[in-house]
Amino acid sequence: MQVFRHLPHQPCEPLSLAIGNFDGMHLGHQALLKANIGAASSLSKIPAVLTFEPHPREFFTPHNAPARLTTLREKLELFDAAGIEKVFICAFNKRFAAISAEAFLKILREQLNTNTVLIGHDFRFGAKRLGDVSSFKAAGFDLIALPQVELDGSRVSSTRVRDALAAGDLALATQLLGRHYSISGKVVHGAKRGRELGFPTANIHMRHERPALTGVYAVKLQGLNAIANLGVRPTIKGGIADIPKLLLETHVLDFDGDLYGQHVHVEFLHKIREEQKFDSLDALKAQITADIVVARDFFNTVIPA
Repeated sequence: MQVFRHLPHQPCEPLSLAIGNFDGMHLGHQALLKANIGAASSLSKIPAVLTFEPHPREFFTPHNAPARLTTLREKLELFDAAGIEKVFICAFNKRFAAISAEAFLKILREQLNTNTVLIGHDFRFGAKRLGDVSSFKAAGFDLIALPQVELDGSRVSSTRVRDALAAGDLALATQLLGRHYSISGKVVHGAKRGRELGFPTANIHMRHERPALTGVYAVKLQGLNAIANLGVRPTIKGGIADIPKLLLETHVLDFDGDLYGQHVHVEFLHKIREEQKFDSLDALKAQITADIVVARDFFNTVIPA
């Protein structure tokens, strides 16, 4: 898969182009990509995606933007797995936000060499979001606007995934995503506090400061059974005030290897509890021990090896 971090100045090969933010890559997004693969095959075009970075809402309301479900790297990995051959990343900035709907359509036709476009039925674009499905049709595009995908009678959406994760309903999130929710990142060195407590942890570098979920979870790290804490470690000295952002710390069960420097995926399977502050490190150690018992029971009874 080829990735372009800017729009081409010269027309490329004819594309079948899916457009959207694709945050979370849920079932609705997957349906759009599947339709794009089919359209590209039938028209002898290249299946491609145009997406935006950052998410437009992060640009317009940076302090009130929704939690990011997938990093750009995670989205690219999922595009590749879906069979997309080209991805164009459009920098969503002040200049792009001011482009009219008509100018955006001209970019698609003249720079991206596409007349075949796939979007969600409610996709809006251009300055003040004045462009919609009818704009594509009026401009003569061969448009496929997919109807909404539903689960249990309600629309599948990134918002619904966020709500499920925030509520600790990982089963629903898994249904909406068609896979377990995961966070990926590089294992970095920390303060070694977990090792001092008797529970060495792999600390995952977080790309975004507002994850969709927090708390203590039974997880899989690269297929290994583990327990994870995503939060601010309020019990550790120098807690909330001195920690600029949330931390994802994972303790892999029955593992004594070295993960430093590796880019890993952490799949969230079961919520054990909310993060909490303890009166002492001994109380924290006792709770971690209890959490590990819960995690082991989950792995042994729900998803036995």
